[in-house]
Amino acid sequence: MESKEAIINNYNHSITITERKNLLITGVKKIENFDNEEFLLETVMGYLAVKGEDLELVKLDTLAGNVSIKGLIKGFSYMDDNSGKKDKEGSSVFNRLFR
Repeated sequence: MESKEAIINNYNHSITITERKNLLITGVKKIENFDNEEFLLETVMGYLAVKGEDLELVKLDTLAGNVSIKGLIKGFSYMDDNSGKKDKEGSSVFNRLFR
């Protein structure tokens, strides 16, 4: 039987936004950090930061790699350094994100 990580890596990654209020993300490996204004997710395509207001985790399916978030979605962006390792300046992707 395949490991959980191997199963998630086989999934496609997609983002579906409905009326800027509901967000469904597939291909999520893990949630690194979240609060009511920002989510940091590790996806099969790299780290994804979701920003907004009154954000709430509605559903988390760890086996399928699906995450559902509700709230006012203001934007999202992928991090260039998706490895989580330190870059040449010595700061990690998380330190740059939360400055």
